[in-house]
Amino acid sequence: MARPIKDTPILSAEEWERLEWEMEHVKPISDEERDEQRKAYELLQSIATFPL
Repeated sequence: MARPIKDTPILSAEEWERLEWEMEHVKPISDEERDEQRKAYELLQSIATFPL
């Protein structure tokens, strides 16, 4: 039998302000980092064989 899903914790006002600030001030990644992440994604995609 599956375990029940726990309730999502509620953010405090300070946590919400920090989260909102971080969403507005996203640090862009370099082209090298983007290429590295894309290669890792393509590798995982090539070896993943999940039935649909």
